Amino acid sequence: MPVKTFNNEYPVIDTDPHFFRVVRYFRNSDYAAWAAGTAAAPGLLLAMEKTNPAGPARNLRLPLRLATIVGAFGGFLYAYQNSSLRFWGWTENAQEVAKDQQEMQQRLKEGKSLYGDSMMPEHVQNESSRNSRFAQLKFSAIPWFNLANHNNHGVDTSKYESS
Repeated sequence: MPVKTFNNEYPVIDTDPHFFRVVRYFRNSDYAAWAAGTAAAPGLLLAMEKTNPAGPARNLRLPLRLATIVGAFGGFLYAYQNSSLRFWGWTENAQEVAKDQQEMQQRLKEGKSLYGDSMMPEHVQNESSRNSRFAQLKFSAIPWFNLANHNNHGVDTSKYESS
């Protein structure tokens, strides 16, 4: 099944990037968003407690810890989604395009496969890519990441062989 194409203003780097690759391509703004999400959750809890206290003997230690963990997860998912949008060419991605070109040409020079080696049969790789492609848009339902190496990335790999 062919990968759905969109009329993107920016070049598509990868329609199903591997989890570690998305994290490696985080920008400082992504880390800032992650930190803001981590800080916002306990901050909101404290603000709500100030406006409507649960009682004088209320111990907030455990709720604040849980809010921080939830905020950290939410902030990470937001940063991950922002990085994925750049891979798909939905937002400005000039830095990522240059980094991708350099990384992939280096892999070719070293004789490595572009997207890593996989021990899975091809039909399993195909199914894996169909399950995880654009899954970052559904983080509100279930966090689903591409953790499998496959060659179904929706881009023409001949662009790495030139220059």
